Amino acid sequence: MDAPALDLPFDAEAMLPGLRRWVECESPTFDAAAVNRMMGIAARDLALMGARVETIPGRMGFGDCVRASFPHPRPQEPSILVMGHLDTVHPVGTLAPLPWRQEGNRLYGPGVYDMKGGNWIAIEAIRQLLRAGIATRRPVTVLLTSDEEVGSPSTRDLIEAEAARHAVVLVPEPARPDGGVVTGRYAIARFNLRATGRPSHAGARLADGRSAIREMCRQVVAIEAMTSDAVTYSVGVIHGGQWVNCVATHCDAESLSMAKRQEDLDEAVEKMLSLRPTGNDVQLSVTRGVTRPVWEPDEKVMALYGTARQIAQRIGFDIPHQSAGGGSDGNFTGAMGIPTLDGLGVQGAGGHTLEEHLLIDSLVPRAKLLAGLLQLA
Repeated sequence: MDAPALDLPFDAEAMLPGLRRWVECESPTFDAAAVNRMMGIAARDLALMGARVETIPGRMGFGDCVRASFPHPRPQEPSILVMGHLDTVHPVGTLAPLPWRQEGNRLYGPGVYDMKGGNWIAIEAIRQLLRAGIATRRPVTVLLTSDEEVGSPSTRDLIEAEAARHAVVLVPEPARPDGGVVTGRYAIARFNLRATGRPSHAGARLADGRSAIREMCRQVVAIEAMTSDAVTYSVGVIHGGQWVNCVATHCDAESLSMAKRQEDLDEAVEKMLSLRPTGNDVQLSVTRGVTRPVWEPDEKVMALYGTARQIAQRIGFDIPHQSAGGGSDGNFTGAMGIPTLDGLGVQGAGGHTLEEHLLIDSLVPRAKLLAGLLQLA
C-alpha cells in the first residue's frame, strides 16, 4: 500500500489554535444565528484552503449548511464526501462551566468531541494533502450541516441528494471508546406527545381540574417501562403548565426509541402511536417525528473498513469495527447503500455533558487515518 499521506507532518499542538476558534464559537442547534456564525468561520477556513465554498440557506428555523468542493485533476470521477455537523447540544453560555482547557491528555470544551474535533482533523487532513501536493484518488467534497443533534429534520434531503453524487462517505463522528470505527448504526425514531387535561383553580377548585402534567407523568412511566433488549424507550423533554395556581391544561413531551433492527423499531413505532390516555377525562396525542433508518454493513462497507484498517495498522494502531447506537447522518447514507465509514473522528468521552473532552494524543493518528483514506479510498 503506497500511502505517502501517512508521512505527512501532522502536529497536535499546531492543530489546537484553529480548533479552539471553532469550539469557542458556540453553536447550539436551536440558535440559528449562532450556528451561522460557526458556519461562517468554517466557510472562511475552507475557502482559504482553495475550496469552492457554497452556503446553503437553512430552513425550518435551523441554521445554514456549508458545502466545499476541492479542485481535482479528474473532477468527473466519483468522489468522496466528508460529512459532519457543526451544531451542538450545548446552549450559548456553556463556555462558562465548560471552558476550553487542557488537563494532561484531555482537551475540554463544548462540542470539542461531538464533533468539532473530528471535523477539524478531517479538514486538517485535506490541508496537509494539499500542502504536500499529494493527489487524492477521487475529488473531495466537505458537507457541514446544522441540525444533526435533533435528527436532521431540515437537512436529510440535502444529505441524501449530496451523498447520491458520491462514491464514498466518510463521517468523522467520535471514535468508539476502544478507538474503533462504525460500520452500521441502529434505527431511531422520535415522537411528540401532548396530554390535554381540564383547567381549574388549583387553590379554590382543585378537584374540578384534570392535570395534563399528571397524565403525562403516568405516560412517561409507562413508556420507559416498555424498554427491552430489543428496543429502548426514553423521554428526554417535557414541558407543562404555565401558572402554579392553575391545574395544567397541556403538557408536551418528546420521546426517543432505538433498535438494532428495523423491524423492532417498526414495532416500537406502532406501540407509541397506539398509546391511549389513562382516563376518559384527559386526552393524549402522539405524532411521529424524525426517523433515522437502520444502517447495516454490506460488502462495500466492509471493503472500505478493510482499507481503513490497513491504513491504521501502517500508522501503528488497530481499529475494530461495530454497529453503534446514537444515530448520525451516516444512518442516511449507509441505508442508501453508499459505502460509508463512520466514527473516524477523535477519541474522548463525555459527549453531551459538561465533562465533554477529546484525547489530545488521538489527534495525529486519527488525522493520518483520514488523510490515508482520502488518498486511497
